[in-house]
Amino acid sequence: MPVYLDHAATTPLCLAAKQAMGPWLSGERFGNPSGSHSFARGASAAIEDARDVVASCLGAKPGDVVFTSGGTEAANLAVLGRLRSCPGALVVSAIEHDAVLNAARAAERYGLGELRTVPAGKDGLVDLDALASSLDPSVSLVSVQLVNNEIGTVQPLGEVAGLVRRRARRAVLHTDAVQAAGWFDLARLAEGADMVSISAHKFGGPQGAGALALRRPVHIEPLLLGGPQERERRAGTHNVAGIVGMAAALQEAASHREQEVARVRALRDALVAGLLEQVPGASETAPGQDKAPGHCHLLIEGVESEALLFLLDAAGIAASAGSACASGAIEPSHVLLAMGYSAHEAMGALRLTLGHSSTGQDVAQALELVPQCVERLRAKQ
Repeated sequence: MPVYLDHAATTPLCLAAKQAMGPWLSGERFGNPSGSHSFARGASAAIEDARDVVASCLGAKPGDVVFTSGGTEAANLAVLGRLRSCPGALVVSAIEHDAVLNAARAAERYGLGELRTVPAGKDGLVDLDALASSLDPSVSLVSVQLVNNEIGTVQPLGEVAGLVRRRARRAVLHTDAVQAAGWFDLARLAEGADMVSISAHKFGGPQGAGALALRRPVHIEPLLLGGPQERERRAGTHNVAGIVGMAAALQEAASHREQEVARVRALRDALVAGLLEQVPGASETAPGQDKAPGHCHLLIEGVESEALLFLLDAAGIAASAGSACASGAIEPSHVLLAMGYSAHEAMGALRLTLGHSSTGQDVAQALELVPQCVERLRAKQ
């Protein structure tokens, strides 16, 4: 049986999301939520019910949830929407997802503000001293992700928020919570953030749906222009099925969070321990740090990720080296480089991520096949 260990890239659709989306995908229910007849009102009601769920889970008011096409659009809207409305310096961590980093670079090119990038340490955490030094009254936006998408470290967002409040009072704090939403109570853990972005397909929802929650009064200029949808913050006809599915998946994750976190963390810990024991030259990235329960990230000496992933796929193990957005690019991870690893070390990265469909059998097969594939590669050298 194939083993899927790439949940950080995308998760299988959960049953709750599938059932919620069913009527909208089958044609049983339909309608443009912006219309006025009964079909449209039904679609609009479904959107607003979903908005209530997402708002509750993200600690925002329903009217301050903006539905998007996914995490990338949500992050772009947070960064560019804020700086178009309020230009100024922008501060981001060097280990952010490209959806934030590239939006920030674009904002600087557009003349919206000076970009300041904050380094991270080998512990996978943003350097708080460097962050403090980068903050001043000219800063309009700070973006620090809650959970790193590659290595899974949980960032000290509360401390980040405290620094921002003290040193850059007009700044707005955005957190990319895409990798955190399925595992943590964002209403609590992201309490210090002004804007929170999520993506449905990371926690059992469908691809093509996401949201940006404005937890405090923040004015953002829309990126998409057209109709008055989303309180004129994001034009375009709503993806009703996707939004309904996202809300169902988010509610499902919240309802079973405690049990799932414990179950998946135990599987992950067994996977990490087994691979470290069986694969000579393997080391865990940022060991001992608080991480998302499903993240296993290793560096393996003498092995290139691309070749290892090819063998693993042939053996029936779906894995990755890092961000799914960077797959196919034969380059060292910008996250690992920012943490101080050499390009050579970074080329041996292996990311195995578990989720709601992961089982003990998946771990057992990985513990059998990953060491075999590593040994085969080393034997060819």
